[in-house]
Amino acid sequence: MRLRWRCQTPGPGRTTPAGSVRTRGEPANPLACAGVDLDVPPPRDLSAPPRTLMAELARHVDQAAAAQVCTDLLGGADPHDSPGALAYLAGRGTEKFLAGTWGPEYWSRVWGARGLLYVWSSDATPAVLAGLSDPEWQVTEMCLKVSAKREVATAGDGAVQLADHELARVRAAAMRLLGKVGDTEHVATVRVGLDDPDADVRRHADGALLAMTERLDLARAPDQ
Repeated sequence: MRLRWRCQTPGPGRTTPAGSVRTRGEPANPLACAGVDLDVPPPRDLSAPPRTLMAELARHVDQAAAAQVCTDLLGGADPHDSPGALAYLAGRGTEKFLAGTWGPEYWSRVWGARGLLYVWSSDATPAVLAGLSDPEWQVTEMCLKVSAKREVATAGDGAVQLADHELARVRAAAMRLLGKVGDTEHVATVRVGLDDPDADVRRHADGALLAMTERLDLARAPDQ
């Protein structure tokens, strides 16, 4: 199977050499390529859960190629360049999204990030880290989830930057991530989360602090 990456101008805050093409097996720059065209059949059931759709895509290609599709979309790829692959990430939303009758453009980045919950390659790490500073909260929240699941060790600083996000669900995801990968310099941020006005954030901050205390062999506070 041959994959072709057609590189264009990617999403916000990202740059790429326009017009370049690479084939499978060549070095990947997850922030450089703006489209992947996979020669795959359509999904058997567009209404299937994302986990099922991504597993089906990985069976058609392989884990690394499926992860590259997700990485490229997260990095700002034009989804119109890869409608076949997008169907496995977006499911029933694909047709209307590509027609421009549903959803803002950034949803392709959300779907790219979400796909990385189910397929993974370490080559996706730079795109996930960049996604933590995406202007759209839906993208940042999904990249926090991916970073936590994949235990991206270098994501701690990005989580700190999102720990005071205006949305509680993003702050909670930041606390969960710090519990997984946070280091000693991140403990103070988690302690601040213990006093968050949102109960869910406080709960995740408490869990993160317990996890960090065990993982980093920190001295327990008297009330813990």
